[in-house]
Amino acid sequence: MRAAVHRFLAAEDVAERVSRAGAVAVACSGGADSLALAAATVHSGAQRGLAVHGLVVDHQLQPDSAAVAQSAAQALNRLGCAEVRVLQITVAGPGGPEAAARRARYAALRDAAPAGALVLLGHTLDDQAETVLLGLGRGSGPRSMAGMRELDPPWGRPLLGVRRAVTAAACAALDLLPWADPHNADPRFRRVRLRTEVLPLLEDVLAGGVAPALARTARQLREDLDVLEDQARGLLAAARQGPQPRPETGPGVADLDVAVLAPAPGALRRRALRRWLLDAGVAELTDAQLRAADDLIGRWSGQGALRLPGGLELVRAQGRLHVCR
Repeated sequence: MRAAVHRFLAAEDVAERVSRAGAVAVACSGGADSLALAAATVHSGAQRGLAVHGLVVDHQLQPDSAAVAQSAAQALNRLGCAEVRVLQITVAGPGGPEAAARRARYAALRDAAPAGALVLLGHTLDDQAETVLLGLGRGSGPRSMAGMRELDPPWGRPLLGVRRAVTAAACAALDLLPWADPHNADPRFRRVRLRTEVLPLLEDVLAGGVAPALARTARQLREDLDVLEDQARGLLAAARQGPQPRPETGPGVADLDVAVLAPAPGALRRRALRRWLLDAGVAELTDAQLRAADDLIGRWSGQGALRLPGGLELVRAQGRLHVCR
């Protein structure tokens, strides 16, 4: 655990951020993963002169949630965190309880973290494997299957190469008593069934090693996607060149030159289009909508405007693409 945190904090892109902030925060639920992460971070932080802040989120979804949060806060204080805060949140909104809880939790953690500090999360290699399988099942493309990034400011995930069993062993070695969240055993949640039913079956059928293999797949996909995304950013910048309409004619993003986009491979075009449309305020962009947008370039036959979420339309006119309300 300590080696994983030390390696993460010593990485060049992380070390610079951490040095500027002079602190890191650890999100802790009281479970084994986040408790062990907090202990290792306090140990490594002391060697670097870093203040380690503990952030405990109380989702208020269970009758004893306040007591659980206080117990986690006490454990963080005993470990030696410089400051510990309990954040009470209200879980509401679309997308089901898991998605709503995630949105509320991340917003609270972002607001409570020290200025400029990374917030370290206790996601393990096993969590990464589950994330890859969820992305595969949704059919949402390589971006979803690429899993979680180790550094995704303000989030840091030092434990993506550490198995869940190691965090439990670390807590036992430090005489820490982690909390067992009953939601982590509730089969109503898709991730729980993946953890308790699907992955064990795959391990049995494929003779083991499935979780590390899925994590490796995610890393390889992220490396490939980084190259594609970099090329797509260059293509988008080039397509934005040229005369632009008055600002009041659209939602505030530059129009795109079709002649620049057309020769590019479809995979690059769609990545550039996706970023541009999201910047324009299009929400919940589906693969079908993105491909229909790309047809205005690659399969142009004079078709009319494409309706998009958020009350927006994508129009091709005079060799340029623009978004209007």
